[in-house]
Amino acid sequence: MAADRRTVIENCAIATVDAKDTEYASGHLVLAGHRIESLGPGPAPEGLENITRRIDATGHLVTPGLVNTHHHFYQWLTRGLATDHNLFDWLVALYPTWARIDEPMVRAAARGSLAMTARGGVTTAMDHHYVFPRGTGDLSEAIIGAARDMGVRFTLARGSMDRGEKDGGLPPDFAVETLDDALAATEETVRRHHDASSDAMTQVAVAPCSPFSVSTELMREGAELARRLGVRLHTHGSETVEEEKFCHELFGMGPTDYFESTGWLGEDVWMAHCVHMNDSDIAAFARTGTGVAHCPSSNARLAAGIARVPDLLAAGVPVGLGVDGTASNESGELHTELRNALLVNRLGPHRETALNTRQALRLGTYGGAQVLGRAGEIGSLEPGKLADLVLWRMDTLAHASIADPVAALVLGAAAPVTAAFVNGRQIVENGRLLTADEDEIARSTRTEAQRLARITERG
Repeated sequence: MAADRRTVIENCAIATVDAKDTEYASGHLVLAGHRIESLGPGPAPEGLENITRRIDATGHLVTPGLVNTHHHFYQWLTRGLATDHNLFDWLVALYPTWARIDEPMVRAAARGSLAMTARGGVTTAMDHHYVFPRGTGDLSEAIIGAARDMGVRFTLARGSMDRGEKDGGLPPDFAVETLDDALAATEETVRRHHDASSDAMTQVAVAPCSPFSVSTELMREGAELARRLGVRLHTHGSETVEEEKFCHELFGMGPTDYFESTGWLGEDVWMAHCVHMNDSDIAAFARTGTGVAHCPSSNARLAAGIARVPDLLAAGVPVGLGVDGTASNESGELHTELRNALLVNRLGPHRETALNTRQALRLGTYGGAQVLGRAGEIGSLEPGKLADLVLWRMDTLAHASIADPVAALVLGAAAPVTAAFVNGRQIVENGRLLTADEDEIARSTRTEAQRLARITERG
């Protein structure tokens, strides 16, 4: 949108998620081009010029767009498998299938994953892709292209694995890269696709998969590469008790100490899960500014445990929400994680004081922006920030009798998305994508899932 063209949104409840948690029972927003120009209580100011669109948002809550901080798009093709496994058994069951993905499969899976999250209010997506079978095409380009076509803001965490079964890892040997190949391909992906500008639509992070699928050399050299290129770092950490045992047996220390020894703590790092952390681990994350992607549904699906989110937040650790892969969170949605984060954490030792509805919304918006290093640009509704926002309909049967719209959004049924804007461009209208054909995506994902199943059966 041209910078001088304005969209006015009025008569809506607004949860800004700014530093003061400012809210308006009935307010307005003015979008100018791809940024938020102004917002406040009551109707928009008189005399605004170049208004190209005026939206009467009566009955709606407007929030920042949701920010997904951890996902594995390719897993869209293997949903509903190994449904009663813990993490390690689940990985062993599914790696032989994942190792046979190719570019058409990855593109279809990325489109399915992106479509499901975007139509549910995600305006900034990410994908941690770490499976690169030899000779299967340009998988990073397929993923980035799918996000570009969908119109969402996007971070590709270019993953890697170099510890196969013969070296004591979980992935099949034919599914891993060599150390040199992984580093070279990651650097090439950053150089080709990473945009360091403040309004970037595509960014890239360096993301070796996990301690049990990656050598110490790849962890250490991956961190050095990321800092030389000026990009962020992402990996899995402290997800299960089995991982902690693995780290002690292999490295003689727990996951957090191992990460610190390889250069993997810092303000430019965020880790997925972080379920099994002691007080010392949390203090190390707080001291270094290391972020966490909390994935409550996946942690429950794989019986991994309950992350200490209240303690992480109290210590000052940046925490966002993640869908995780849809082979361990089949819904593929982030807006349901607002509710699940609150409910799951209230099962922990803090009980009813663990999280409240505003904290849950903050995890899914500003917290996610912090974790991705973009809190200055997205994650809250403030003048000058990028126009990434969602209009949630709150006057239907599902929510109309709940007076507090934030409580309705977090605790109620999944709220309908009337409109989602990314960079000032509307990408969802009345729960349907404007940038892609959902029915065609459904057909293509089913076709590719069936093809992957056949290939796997043939061995």
